[in-house]
Amino acid sequence: MLSFLISIFALILGYCVYGRFVEKIFGPDPSRKTPAIAKRDDVDFMPLPTWKVYMIQFLNIAGTGPIFGAIMGAKFGPASYLWIVFGCIFAGAVHDYFSGMLSVRHGGVGLPELVGTYLGNRTKTVMLVFTVLLLLMVGAVFVYSPAVILGHIAGDGDRMSIMVWVLAVFVYYIIATLLPIDKIIGRIYPAFAVALLFMALGLLVSLFVKWPSLPEFWDGLSGWTAKAGIQDQPVFPCLFITIACGAISGFHATQSPLMARCIKNEKLGRPIFYGSMITEGLVALVWAAVASWVFFDGGAAQLGIPANAAAPSVVTVVSKSWLGAAGGILALLGVVAAPITSGDTAFRSARLIIADFLKIGQKSIVKRLYIAIPLFVGSALLLWYNISDANGFNTIWRYFGWSNQALAVFTLWTITVYLQRKRKGMWYMVTLLPSLFMTAVCVTFILVDKIGLGLGAAAAPWIGLGTFVLSALLFYVWLVRKGAQSIENQ
Repeated sequence: MLSFLISIFALILGYCVYGRFVEKIFGPDPSRKTPAIAKRDDVDFMPLPTWKVYMIQFLNIAGTGPIFGAIMGAKFGPASYLWIVFGCIFAGAVHDYFSGMLSVRHGGVGLPELVGTYLGNRTKTVMLVFTVLLLLMVGAVFVYSPAVILGHIAGDGDRMSIMVWVLAVFVYYIIATLLPIDKIIGRIYPAFAVALLFMALGLLVSLFVKWPSLPEFWDGLSGWTAKAGIQDQPVFPCLFITIACGAISGFHATQSPLMARCIKNEKLGRPIFYGSMITEGLVALVWAAVASWVFFDGGAAQLGIPANAAAPSVVTVVSKSWLGAAGGILALLGVVAAPITSGDTAFRSARLIIADFLKIGQKSIVKRLYIAIPLFVGSALLLWYNISDANGFNTIWRYFGWSNQALAVFTLWTITVYLQRKRKGMWYMVTLLPSLFMTAVCVTFILVDKIGLGLGAAAAPWIGLGTFVLSALLFYVWLVRKGAQSIENQ
């Protein structure tokens, strides 16, 4: 428990100290008109109360990742705490803050537009396709996973019950994506966010009361995967793909522009963008601690579940056991709300990204339908694959995990180039090092994992080191060329 408490304190300290440092590098200007005011259309662009923007941002980015990902990541032992803490403070929250504030500075544009501005139009086109495909996968994944939990809450979770909930969630997505942002998202998301935070707070209190014997840093960082039965998954790179939303997630860069269109003052960026990521890290830490008790301290036996129980089973049983019937249902609803709200804003983001690219205004609902209908058809096909193929969901989830982190790589490099272009000295290092590390993670994973080339775990450290060094050299060459071009243009 001491390592868990140290991790919580470190996250809070990170927000207060490093968050302020990152804000100073960007330099928010409270006198500038934000897109919410300058481009107000009362559909996607409109000023909302700060507390509401924070709640929506938190719920948008907090899908099943900080819960399911943290539970699966806990099998790597206390290394999961370290990744959540350092990932959140130095990578994820920085990624979310800059992607949100760059969107604010560029009129509320989506991620592909930002990538095009700083990495070139060819990269922009690639990112447009990549981002939309990722968001469609998010929509499919985040229809099925909450439907399974709702099926278990409402009945025995049989196939028919799950199908009914799948249809209900999908219909909700269609409505929420097309309506103005204040009609559904602005009204019910804060309540869902409270439910999710209640769940985390309730479990945190239960951890203090029970005070279980959890793995500590000083117990060592190796050997835990063998105990958890996942010895075929090396800590590098698998931990950094498994725990995504709780540490760093490229999906967040597609969500931050939604709130960049509703923020009233640039000074609010740190609590809204950086703060939401830190809050998500706290939720991930709580579930990582709970899962550590389940996997390594006899919790599975006490709960009557298998030692290698899947994440949804851990969520369902722990919530009911620790928080009682009423608290358990409320907690589970919070877990259900997180992926549902991330799913509908994924569709909304995809609609806006395509609209920006095609220059189609979105004030008219007819024009929204032009873009939304093909999106829903594509997601429905992916969803059908999920349900009809026994391994379809697991396969899509693994590809989603890798794609999610690959998107973070593109975003981090975009921010790095922005900081270098703005002549902010060596401060581009705040995103360069995370860019290099996450590039190494993504390249290594797709080469060694079985969903990629399957080269095996033994090659992982060498591939990762080689990718890190090569990426650093390529960036240095780019800096030298940029410097030479600047001299020639003088």
